[in-house]
Amino acid sequence: MEDLHIIELYWQRDESAIKESQTKYGGYCSTIANNILHSAEDTEECVNDTWLRAWNTMPPEKPSRLAVFLGKITRNLAIDKYRKDRSQKYGGGQVTLCLDELGECIGEDTPIEDRLALKELMDTFLHSLSDKNRKIFLLRYWYMMPVAEIAKRNNISEGAVKMILQRVRDKLKNYLEMEGVGV
Repeated sequence: MEDLHIIELYWQRDESAIKESQTKYGGYCSTIANNILHSAEDTEECVNDTWLRAWNTMPPEKPSRLAVFLGKITRNLAIDKYRKDRSQKYGGGQVTLCLDELGECIGEDTPIEDRLALKELMDTFLHSLSDKNRKIFLLRYWYMMPVAEIAKRNNISEGAVKMILQRVRDKLKNYLEMEGVGV
């Protein structure tokens, strides 16, 4: 089923919208949640919460790209669940590592008005990267994928992935400083 038709079902408050979303994007959302949570039960709960959140958000939201919209909801729910379930005393995983790595560039306690400006700056920055570097950056910091898996997917060494990520983070930090966004 086409995304526009699924969105229209949400707007009509037709419960089949949830079924269609699950059929088309269930695997996609499960992958995102599982990369963060590493638990089948938590992943299933998070994905089910995604459909509820989408139901409660549309209307008034009318996403232009349903996959991105649902993926973002899933990612945010999974990160929230991760933070709630695991305090720092339990040690880190990919999520903690990723957030720590990015925290060096963008800061962690940013006021909401700065976050809106940061979103626009991040979009511009990401479009300035080569396709390969943008893909690696997004796999790590959006999908929270382990370095080893990124290396395998891109047929490069883990060291090469780490180097690319370090260079992109350095470039991001410099870009944000030039734009007047301090860490």
